[in-house]
Amino acid sequence: MQQHFSLAECDVVGFDLDHTLCRYHLPQSARLIYDSFAHYLVTEKGYDEDLLTLAPDSLDFCCKGLVFDIEEGNFLKLAEDGTVLRASHGTKSMTFEEILEIYGRKEWKHFNTVSGMVSRTAKYYLYDNYFDLPGALLCARVVDSLDQHDGQKKYDFWKDMVAAIQHNYKISAFKEDCGMYFPEVKNHPDKYLQRCPDSVKKWLKQLKNAGKILLLITSSHSDYCRLLCEHVLGNDFEEYFDILITNALKPGFFSHTPNQRPFRTLENDEEQEALLSLDKPGWYSQGNAIQLYDLLKKMTGKLDPKVVYFGDSMHSDIFPAHHYSNWETVFILEELLGDKGTVPAKAESEPLEKKGKYEGDPLKVPYFVSKQWGSFFMDRLPGLENAEETLVHTWSCKCISTYSTIAIPSLEAIADLPLDYRFTRFSSNSSATAGYYPSPPRALLPSQDSAMMK
Repeated sequence: MQQHFSLAECDVVGFDLDHTLCRYHLPQSARLIYDSFAHYLVTEKGYDEDLLTLAPDSLDFCCKGLVFDIEEGNFLKLAEDGTVLRASHGTKSMTFEEILEIYGRKEWKHFNTVSGMVSRTAKYYLYDNYFDLPGALLCARVVDSLDQHDGQKKYDFWKDMVAAIQHNYKISAFKEDCGMYFPEVKNHPDKYLQRCPDSVKKWLKQLKNAGKILLLITSSHSDYCRLLCEHVLGNDFEEYFDILITNALKPGFFSHTPNQRPFRTLENDEEQEALLSLDKPGWYSQGNAIQLYDLLKKMTGKLDPKVVYFGDSMHSDIFPAHHYSNWETVFILEELLGDKGTVPAKAESEPLEKKGKYEGDPLKVPYFVSKQWGSFFMDRLPGLENAEETLVHTWSCKCISTYSTIAIPSLEAIADLPLDYRFTRFSSNSSATAGYYPSPPRALLPSQDSAMMK
């Protein structure tokens, strides 16, 4: 395996939309998502009205990589070997003794399924992206509320949570102004969406001018995609891409066969009948990576065109593109900005343009480093029977170095680099930090071990 990765060597560059090309103002969008789900539970399903009020710092509970053990009402942070590092029952953190008593010092019972990237079953749900995450806080508060009123031991409210998600995010919701989420983003796009920096737009044009084929592959439906793209890229957004695929239903887009998931054309945002093959560039709905790759062969005139895909979800973007399609993958990890943000500005050695553009604006500081859950990348495992504690990688961290080619905080972080810039790959050596650009998270640097875990 070669050591370096360069965009210049790729024939095709693909992008996810939400939280990749289109960045959100996270504190505002998190609150909206929480309110959308909570409102449904209270008004449609009769849950406690207290769920509608939110203490200012309660979003600190939201931490990517948590697994919700649905029947037990517990949230878990897992180590790379599947042991439980931290846990909460509802919103309340468990002590180390409680964790030992319930989960022991062994692989969590569903770890095998989770690590196979099955992110949702009747038993658990993996929170791995910002669209889902505020739902974790809501579920935790529902557990608190049920404990208070009913003293429940097994929980069965998950079906109501799924209904709340469906109600707000279903395909027809945008057109019908259903739920709270879409109407609010439509009416106040600037409150929730960050406009794409000029450096990134210029970079997209540069890729196109260098002869690259540009793809947009998003699970958002075409009407919401259009609103986002017009707002963040401009009314001419279609000129940036050769192929746009909406309602892609990832990760199934990568894992399904053409029979299971054919492409469809769109008319006025309505899906038309299934296509037998994909013959030309354009805007499509649903589909599968197999037929897309056949078209890319035709467009590039190559037998095995090299594709790189940028995305922010390990479960929907990075793992399936790597595992099923063997594409290069660039993981967009905003947690890298939060990780940087824990250093006083004066101590920064990075040039200013590489830093997160959040300094000095408290509303824009995203809630990356959760006080309750600690670092996304590392944690302490207390020693048993007077043994020393050890520092271990989280399962989320392990996935990054296993399935990503490189990981970056945002597209902006690489937009000013020449296209032939050579990034070090994760797989280039056994180091867990090789593929982070511009620099590894501080939690993974040896000198930071003790400081970061507190």
